[in-house]
Amino acid sequence: MKEKVSRLCEEIEKSLDYYQELGIDNFLCEQCKSSEKISKETIFSSLEDEIKHCQECPLGSTRKNAVPGEGNINADLMFVGEGPGKDEDFQGKPFVGKAGKLLTQIIKAMKFEREEVYITNVIKCRPPENRNPKNSEIEQCKRFLLKQIELISPKVIVTLGNVPTKFFLNQKKGITSLRGIFYSYNHIKVMPTFHPSYLVRNEGAKDLKIMVWKDMQKVMAVLGKK
Repeated sequence: MKEKVSRLCEEIEKSLDYYQELGIDNFLCEQCKSSEKISKETIFSSLEDEIKHCQECPLGSTRKNAVPGEGNINADLMFVGEGPGKDEDFQGKPFVGKAGKLLTQIIKAMKFEREEVYITNVIKCRPPENRNPKNSEIEQCKRFLLKQIELISPKVIVTLGNVPTKFFLNQKKGITSLRGIFYSYNHIKVMPTFHPSYLVRNEGAKDLKIMVWKDMQKVMAVLGKK
């Protein structure tokens, strides 16, 4: 019996080697593929639950809701802001205020639905009075964002404003100098642009909207959206 099993294993191994030489290396059946997908969703769900209950920094005691992010966990395109605001803290969802509505309009103009992309922030809890997050808060929270990126594996990350841009690029230059140019982060293309809230605050400045749209057109070209 052991000899039969041994011979069978050798035959299977030879067959696999043969098919791999032909360039065929995906032997997962549909059931296995489904299980693989469920596994990723389960991991992501567990990560979101961990974020919602996190108390590792002082923001955990001042927030109403943590905001993990939302969207397609297999997205090619990911948007990263700095942190939740008042509306996001109340609803537990990213970009739902005025800036969020503008971001949704931008996404639709890019020929995507909001549900097709993934939207999140560098930190997952609202800083008091919407101040910029402290370095210590970013340091405590960054593992969540890094895990999200690892799981989603997007082709492009759009950084919205100075905080996420500095997080990915580690440069002292401001967003005005860095925007509109592709950078690389772990082989992922990164496009910095202005935060939608900055556009809302400067609603009359059409040149800002034009710049953001030019940035997004470059992203669309990379993702095959014309």
